[in-house]
Amino acid sequence: MKVLVLGAGVVGTTASYFLAREGHAVTVVDRRAAPGEETSFANGGQLSASGARPWANPDVPRLLLKWLGRPDAPLVFRPRIDPTLWRWTLSFLANCLPSRADANTAKVLRLAFFSRNAMASLIRETALAFDHRQRGILHVFRTQAGFDKAAEDAREFTRLGLSFDIVERERIRQIEPALAPTLPRLAGATFCPDDGFGDAHMFTVELAKRAVGMGVDFRLSTTIREVRADRDRITGVVTDQGTLDADLYVVALGSASPLLMKPLGLRLPIVPAKGYSATVPIVNPQAAPSVSVTDEERKIVITPLGRRLRIAGTAEFAGYDERINERRAKSVLNDGLDLFPDAAAASQATLWTGLRPLTPDGAPVLGPTRYRNLLLDTGHGTLGWTLAAGSAQIIAALASGKDAGIDLAGLTLARF
Repeated sequence: MKVLVLGAGVVGTTASYFLAREGHAVTVVDRRAAPGEETSFANGGQLSASGARPWANPDVPRLLLKWLGRPDAPLVFRPRIDPTLWRWTLSFLANCLPSRADANTAKVLRLAFFSRNAMASLIRETALAFDHRQRGILHVFRTQAGFDKAAEDAREFTRLGLSFDIVERERIRQIEPALAPTLPRLAGATFCPDDGFGDAHMFTVELAKRAVGMGVDFRLSTTIREVRADRDRITGVVTDQGTLDADLYVVALGSASPLLMKPLGLRLPIVPAKGYSATVPIVNPQAAPSVSVTDEERKIVITPLGRRLRIAGTAEFAGYDERINERRAKSVLNDGLDLFPDAAAASQATLWTGLRPLTPDGAPVLGPTRYRNLLLDTGHGTLGWTLAAGSAQIIAALASGKDAGIDLAGLTLARF
């Protein structure tokens, strides 16, 4: 079958590989000059089933009030007249109810487990080099209240099948010796030993090369103008380089997905959440982390990537504005180096920002639409890389007329 994948980020590129592996003739189209140049470019680098708890949870309304007016707050809304954003916000707040948050966590975790297995098989199959380490993710807490709540959450994750250890302060040193100097400021931690980390951009670039070797055609530096339809079928995609057609179309455009789907009558409740990162060279390996660390109260991650340290986090709802707010970016950098003050050279930091496609319930939008030859693979939020392989396996199965291999309840567009 001839398949056209819209988007060459980590999600679209991974989908293209799985589709080609199923024997399909795949073309990928993207406006950037190379794969993985947008949201996948400099993210936090975590492969984190332990991050399955959505942003929409019972703690958020209280935290939003606490962070109100703070320009460096982990979560910031830029008020503007935008009915789509306000509808999304109301749905987001509704998903903060405990029962909904628990159900959303369970379904995202179900997909994360599925994706973890798919990613492990993919890594064995391809032997990709992307600074990958399977050493776990340590979630640290600065207050006793935060740690106590995290211990409750860890027990719930364990009940759902995730290995999640509750770590008292002194044991933090055993898992991550580089935290010893800042240990007195920490109340405790939780640790997911089965999580991993690496460079998502490097992964995307290397996987794209493998995909090309399998016959995938990447049409880069090509801007999509319009998706055309006739009745219940997509008939083509208009680009600035001409019109492309296929038997099947896969939308993996992240935050841009709702913009192209709206004229087709498909309303995807996805909004862009701007995140920031800083990449800094490690100058003192002994003072740098050996595992990926999440500072849960400041909502940032610190990930070692070979000789570099990636510090990333925050969410800013400012529409499709991709400009770097230097104050927010440097706040992320400083918060990360606060835990590892002697590890890296802040003066040599490279700052970056990207738009993460967030749904109100924190789960991606996968699978069929009312158009018989259109599949969705989008809305992965902060877990794009974590969920990419599992999502790709689902898309490839559906494209081939096979069972998805996982219960898709709560993961398709039908839930909205």
